[in-house]
Amino acid sequence: MTTETQLPQATGSCCSPGGSCHDGAGTEAPAGAVTTVYQVTGMTCGHCEGAVSEEISGIEGVTSVKAVASTGQVTVVSEAPLSEDAVRAAVDEAGYELAGQA
Repeated sequence: MTTETQLPQATGSCCSPGGSCHDGAGTEAPAGAVTTVYQVTGMTCGHCEGAVSEEISGIEGVTSVKAVASTGQVTVVSEAPLSEDAVRAAVDEAGYELAGQA
């Protein structure tokens, strides 16, 4: 007698049906934290979201980042307000453009 294990079917993409590689966890702000939503142009998929998130996460004081390609919005939780110039530089480094706060 053998036992078969069924694995979930691959979708052929690293992105979810909604175009995101993220599950939405990790953007709840701890007490005293600052949450800012930015508008970023040029993101089209989960890879884009990851690139922007990785660069912004490198800014000192950032505790979480959630980028959503379908809306272009990036939610950043930080210990204190961030310099828009620092966020702009991080987004530029990722290869996208910061339009400003959403």
